Amino acid sequence: MADPIIANRLPAVLELEQGEYFWCVCGRSRDQPFCDGSHKGTDFRPLRFEVDEKKRVALCQCKFTGQSPFCDGSHKHLEPAE
Repeated sequence: MADPIIANRLPAVLELEQGEYFWCVCGRSRDQPFCDGSHKGTDFRPLRFEVDEKKRVALCQCKFTGQSPFCDGSHKHLEPAE
């Protein structure tokens, strides 16, 4: 599988309501950090996750987190953008 596109080198800090969400894994979505279907034709599939109660979250946008969909600071260790 190819590497995802780095959508942003900072997390998206959002207040999410209780419910179901689909996190963009490929980095192609124009609705970051959420999936908009732009992965079609690739090997990527969005990650479904649930929020049990309204809360503030930091969702990864570099796509290299080890705690998907949440930011774990992996963006700090990426090679500099060209």
